[in-house]
Amino acid sequence: MSDDNKGAKPARISRIDAPAESVLQVERRDYPELAPTDRPRSQSMEGFDEVYTDIVDYIVRCTHKIWDERDIGLIYTHYTHNCVLYGTMGTIYNREDVVRDTIQRLVSFPERRGMATQVIWNGNDKDGFYTSHLVTGSGRHTQFGHLGQPTGRPFVSRTIADCMIINNKIYREWVVADTAAIISQLGLDLDAFATRFAKSALDRGQTSLDIGENRRLLGQYPPEAEADTSLANTPLEAETLRWLHEVFNKRMFGKIKDVYAPTCQYHGPMMKELYGVAAVTHQHLGLIGSLPDASYSPQYVCSVDSEEGGTKVSVRWIIEGHHLGYGILQSLGEHPTGKRVQVMGMTHYHYKNGKIVDEWNVYDELSLLTQVKLAQLADVKPEL
Repeated sequence: MSDDNKGAKPARISRIDAPAESVLQVERRDYPELAPTDRPRSQSMEGFDEVYTDIVDYIVRCTHKIWDERDIGLIYTHYTHNCVLYGTMGTIYNREDVVRDTIQRLVSFPERRGMATQVIWNGNDKDGFYTSHLVTGSGRHTQFGHLGQPTGRPFVSRTIADCMIINNKIYREWVVADTAAIISQLGLDLDAFATRFAKSALDRGQTSLDIGENRRLLGQYPPEAEADTSLANTPLEAETLRWLHEVFNKRMFGKIKDVYAPTCQYHGPMMKELYGVAAVTHQHLGLIGSLPDASYSPQYVCSVDSEEGGTKVSVRWIIEGHHLGYGILQSLGEHPTGKRVQVMGMTHYHYKNGKIVDEWNVYDELSLLTQVKLAQLADVKPEL
């Protein structure tokens, strides 16, 4: 994917001046309540199929039908022909390839279920909707497919998919799936898979997975003093962008204790479940430790008030840097490789009483390791 595409700011969409609406929330409801048969439409959804009562119903119901009920052909009525899907291992540029990719991913896991954990959204039916859909997937590896011979082992992993939607069709999507967590739980060799994917990319003529230049610092100047909050639609979204800039670009990791509740929970890559400010600090410090020159760039932010209390905020982001240090990315090698990597990630935050009580953070270490392997393969000079 080109850096221009990934860094582009989509058209601003908001709920400002919209009429009062009653949009469902995921966390406290069973699936039949999220995909009702007798609920009247509760949100203006012009251009959408009549079955959908609001935007959360739309994204949860059609995802369930495509992935769990195996109605893969629904993609033809729910994606534009020229849709673009940005993933951690590359980009898909048309609907037919989305259909093919979906089939291939489902072949290996006949029992897979993807459960909506939460949906954070913005927009309306005139300008378009934006949804950030956190899914907890589970299943068993029982069939031969893209991960090789079946192991019979179970897995649980997290995925966040951000979609731009208008008139019942998704026209742009970003997907971050924690594939490394699945490979690890199945007892497979992450290094071998990364090498295989890297060799395949190199055979296609690729020497990198679309990595751009790092602009955290301009020449010898320090990081920008203030965050760019132009993406924000609310004061809380703006404040989120400010503290993220402080922590990741200015390296002020002490800010974390001011933002997170003492009892906070961290739900991270490789299915990490951690507790407390110290654990959160270590995870974020450790990520930058592995990529000491990294720049953090938010791509999109949106939020919803939560029925559980407080507000939930979603941030889609890119981190770019070089593997120059030691940190939590141990899968990249025992020693720093010096190779350039790009981390495509998404995070959901739950604020209560002004503090973050939960963080769901998703990025894929398989993608990072594949980038390192590809760069190493590209360094090898062919014998004359």
